[in-house]
Amino acid sequence: MNIIVCIKQVPAKDAPLQIAEGGAWIRETDIGFEMNEPDSYALEEALRLKEKHGGEVVALSMGPERVKQTIKEALAKGADRGIHIADDRFFALDPLGAARSLAAAIQKEKFDLLLTGLQSDDHGFGQTGVLLAGLLGLPHATIIMQIDVADGRMKLKRELEAGWFQWVELPLPAVLSIQSGINKVRYATLKGILAAKKKEIATIPRESPGVAAEPTQRLERIYVPQKMKKTEFLSGTPREAATKLLEKLKFEARVL
Repeated sequence: MNIIVCIKQVPAKDAPLQIAEGGAWIRETDIGFEMNEPDSYALEEALRLKEKHGGEVVALSMGPERVKQTIKEALAKGADRGIHIADDRFFALDPLGAARSLAAAIQKEKFDLLLTGLQSDDHGFGQTGVLLAGLLGLPHATIIMQIDVADGRMKLKRELEAGWFQWVELPLPAVLSIQSGINKVRYATLKGILAAKKKEIATIPRESPGVAAEPTQRLERIYVPQKMKKTEFLSGTPREAATKLLEKLKFEARVL
């Protein structure tokens, strides 16, 4: 069973973020980067499926040279080889543009299953898996909590709202977006780290497949939320205070 896992390198959760000049992205100097957490669950699920059904796991990522470190982490955990789509300004791509670039590289591979995390920790669009399925013409399912493979088909457990789950069946090949918490992510072992040094990472310039780079949307500005604190005491009887609170929640906070 051959599986491709899309992994993304994102700023570390504890990184001291600074806004770059122009306000359209962050300053990438002097901060750490790590594998996108939802993608780490997708990678773990791919490795478990490989251990059960055989085959290979390919880690695919797009970005500048530093992204290779995240690919190497995937190789150290057990992925067989890596594909790096080189692009120093990948963060400027909209979800459709990024998916088109990924799909161009994926089309050259023979695979049974394509996995992505549910969303990224930086942009959080949650569209990559669905867009890839559309571009590749493959069936897909999202928010996956369990995968059972047998006779060329999959039985999938999807997480819905309010504690509900749904079972669906899909044929192979297919695209799945994996929910965080589906498994317990493994650490890379010393043996795995040493073995990763001998594994292949193929580098492909993003422009080489001839995919149009014109974005359909533009990131204009990012900013740090302003911290605001306001305390207001509601006077009157309990009934009067409750009435005032209800009005504020409905008309000011707009949460009701």
